Amino acid sequence: MSSELLQEGVSLTIESNPILINRWLADERGSWGALAGKAVIACRQRLGRKLTDAERREVWDLLWSRLTHIKASQKDYSPLAGGE
Repeated sequence: MSSELLQEGVSLTIESNPILINRWLADERGSWGALAGKAVIACRQRLGRKLTDAERREVWDLLWSRLTHIKASQKDYSPLAGGE
């Protein structure tokens, strides 16, 4: 159950932050931390509580996996262009 909510939070973070995604793709300093923080907040809101350390690491892992998939598949991220 919580794993599904974490995945939803990561998806929402990616869909809601195309500018930050493009900054991460350009290796802009601070972009990873900003995205990771937004993902943790989104997941916390979905769960209605603070994340455990294991859940936080899972969020970071899910986010990193999704971002590297985006990076491998295209240069610029645009959710309207089917960019995931």
